[in-house]
Amino acid sequence: MQSRTLLLAPDASRLKRVQASLVGRRPWVFAGVLVIALLLANAALQGSFLDPGYWPGTLGTLAPFVLVAFASTVPVLGGGIDISVGPLATLVNCLLVATLLPHGLGSPLVAIPILLAVGAAAGCINGLLIVVGRLQPVIATLAMFFVLSGLALHISPAPVPAGDNWTRDLAGTAGPLPGGLLTIGAAVLIWVLLGRTQFLRNLYAVGGDDVATFSAGVNVAAVRIGAYVLSGVFATIAGVALTAVIQTSQASLAASYSLIALAAVSLGGTSLAGGRGGLIGSLLGAAAIFLLQELLAATGVPTSYVQLVYGLLLIAGVVLSGITSKGR
Repeated sequence: MQSRTLLLAPDASRLKRVQASLVGRRPWVFAGVLVIALLLANAALQGSFLDPGYWPGTLGTLAPFVLVAFASTVPVLGGGIDISVGPLATLVNCLLVATLLPHGLGSPLVAIPILLAVGAAAGCINGLLIVVGRLQPVIATLAMFFVLSGLALHISPAPVPAGDNWTRDLAGTAGPLPGGLLTIGAAVLIWVLLGRTQFLRNLYAVGGDDVATFSAGVNVAAVRIGAYVLSGVFATIAGVALTAVIQTSQASLAASYSLIALAAVSLGGTSLAGGRGGLIGSLLGAAAIFLLQELLAATGVPTSYVQLVYGLLLIAGVVLSGITSKGR
């Protein structure tokens, strides 16, 4: 019996090392497996789900989920958190639909720079509150959550129809490409271009150990502020993608999209302690949430349960984040 135990022990130890390595190097694996399972389940329940003709519309609907997850990922990688991405996306939506379009400022050449400036400014304020004001990230971004939600409600107290506008194509096809691919691709392109600079390496370093990074001569304050500015830019793109899908102003969606963002980030394996993770995991986490929502709708589950599911996914993501942190 003792010799058998000795024979099994190395195998068990090797299995744990393999699992730790897999989880440590690819924390998005769980979300990836979940996406495949949910994709197959949706295909089984809805025969036309995988029909290529539906892909542009599906990608357009998925895009806001992915983009708010991207927006939330950046501060988390730097050791912070941003729960104001949902209100910022809805503020952009309300500003575009209820203000810019009716006043002749809805042209993409005019509206996009204005909206990006608003998003970057909101992110910069978050960063300054945290870095200069020394507020905890959750407190600072919670305050911005209420400020941005209030601004969105002030701009659009009731839903306003968007009318005919250029964002419609982003929910379907824009030329030869799916519109959702363009909005998600814009954020990914920004991320890839930043990957060619020192910023992303410094961001991961700050999230991993800010004291050691500061000692190495990195401007930690600038990196953290930059992370929130980039988060604001991604949330702006999410607001445009949201407008493309709903074609109306909807300030009431703020809380839902903040919850989706946090759940997607944690489910995708990004460590909530910072310094580990990335956009791949957040994309898969957002896709899993979207596919689960589609599955619930296909099975006739009441919409009142959707928020419950988001909360459960957030809990699952936080638990997963803790497990992967142990595997480091």
